[in-house]
Amino acid sequence: MTDAPAPTGTAPTAAAPHAVWSNDPEARPGTPLLVLLHGYGSHEHDLMGLVPELPGEFSVASLRAPQPVQLGFQWFPLAADLSFSTERVAEAVAPVAAWLRERAAEHSSITLLGFSQGMAMATSLARTLPGEIAAVVGLSGFVVPGEHPTLADERLRERPLPMFWGRDPQDPVIPQHLVDSTAEWMLEHADVMKVHYTGVGHGISPQELRHVREYLTHVVLGG
Repeated sequence: MTDAPAPTGTAPTAAAPHAVWSNDPEARPGTPLLVLLHGYGSHEHDLMGLVPELPGEFSVASLRAPQPVQLGFQWFPLAADLSFSTERVAEAVAPVAAWLRERAAEHSSITLLGFSQGMAMATSLARTLPGEIAAVVGLSGFVVPGEHPTLADERLRERPLPMFWGRDPQDPVIPQHLVDSTAEWMLEHADVMKVHYTGVGHGISPQELRHVREYLTHVVLGG
């Protein structure tokens, strides 16, 4: 599960996301939904390998980012230093937010799990849909800094977002200024469980997955 930067480029408007599911349509109604958002240069099948380690109560949908890049896909363009346009992030979020709202009537809750660039998407979606997301699991990623008209951060200050944030302090990919701005954002907007995993780098460890499973069980499923 890698998430390496690449040059910024233009991108077309994204359509409704392509999804792969952990179960058949007839098994989904009434279940909690867990949506997986992969990292830069990856694809919708990557994070599906986590499903056996996650609570079986969830219907799991893994989404494909809309923009081809390298051998996979990106949610929004990144420069070599991981800089990006907040406007491009908002453009990427809009069709996924619409898709989530369409799914909401069928499921008891919606939770988002994002890896690296996928964490930026997951938190941006929760900021766009305040009160509609049960929790966010962010792994080795960041929160988009700053403000945008589509991001309702004032709502999250009133009702903080339940969140799990796992990362290696020595992650070689995510710049320190994004780590710092993410931590600062969480102080006012999230009820967060932060856990460091030494030696993981820019990845996901078995111990981290166990903690994610426990978090989802207790915070989302009420177990």
